[in-house]
Amino acid sequence: MVRDGEDPAAARDRLVDRLVHRGYVERQSTARALRAVPRHEFVPEGRRREAYADRPLAIGNGQTISAPHMVAVMTDLLSLERADRVLEIGTGCGYHAAVTSEVVGPGNVYSVEYDADLAREARTRLDRLGYEVYVRHGDGRDGWPEHAPYDRAYLTCAPRVVPGSVVDQVRVGGRVVAPEGTGRQTLVALTPTETGVERTTHGGVRFVSMRGSADDS
Repeated sequence: MVRDGEDPAAARDRLVDRLVHRGYVERQSTARALRAVPRHEFVPEGRRREAYADRPLAIGNGQTISAPHMVAVMTDLLSLERADRVLEIGTGCGYHAAVTSEVVGPGNVYSVEYDADLAREARTRLDRLGYEVYVRHGDGRDGWPEHAPYDRAYLTCAPRVVPGSVVDQVRVGGRVVAPEGTGRQTLVALTPTETGVERTTHGGVRFVSMRGSADDS
């Protein structure tokens, strides 16, 4: 929580210190990114006191901003490096994209959001805060093939199975991190290889379900 009269940056540092202490953050680049991104700017104004509590918050249109520890875990799992080209499926409010951008640098994050209002608002917000992140409105199941191949990709919403089109847009040796499943979900990491896709699992999670054109038919 942001205490009365407290600088949000102090609350943010306190949060990240807890995440590091509890083992959610292992990479220094992830910790630096979490300390740099003003999460309170990405939540509704009435929820800003809660911005540095480690829990998801509603952002409207039936969507949420992920808990900071989950953003940390996914960022670590991606093993991001500077200048990596990254595909994000599910822009939401733009917070996760901003964290990713802090690690890989400006102009390297391409994000697809199914909800037109959220896409427009996230684009405006990221631009206002100085993040060079490319956001488009579209069906995340299709990825964003015009900018492929990507070094990394991740989903902030849970499909039944990670879409093959997204995996196909990641280079051999790259990585995709995503929640997967309906009802009970599992965090998975997929690595495309010359002969297929290697898969590891990283525990149970809970995300909003992936939306797309198939849901509208």
